[in-house]
Order: sequence, then C-alpha cells, then structure tokens
Amino acid sequence: MELYILKKQFKGYKKGTSFYLVAESEFIGVKEYVLRTKDLTSSISINESEFQSFFTLITRGRRDFSV
Repeated sequence: MELYILKKQFKGYKKGTSFYLVAESEFIGVKEYVLRTKDLTSSISINESEFQSFFTLITRGRRDFSV
C-alpha cells in the first residue's frame, strides 16, 4: 500500500500527516483519490490537482499476492 505525507496544511490536517492511498478512480477523465490517515481514524476524497499539490509519496508497499 502506498504511503503519502501531507506537504502543507489541508482541510484541517496538519503538515506532515501520513495517509495511505486506499483507492483511485477515473470517470470521464476526472481522477479521484481516497486517502486514509495512517492511524485509520479518518479518510478524505480529493481530486487529482489537490492530490498533486498537497501530497508526496513516501513509501510504495509490496503487493505480493502469492500463496
């Protein structure tokens, strides 16, 4: 799972808050992202421009689904 950090204060969250990227979707060229705080207490839904302006990738987790 990808971990992002907030570059600057946004929607009541302080700079440096960590978020997991839970889902991303695109409908008619509009991308939307759902992020959840690292402590899993709250989530936000944002558009692509907000995502690019306010968030920085910290860690890209492994996706190992082998049995």
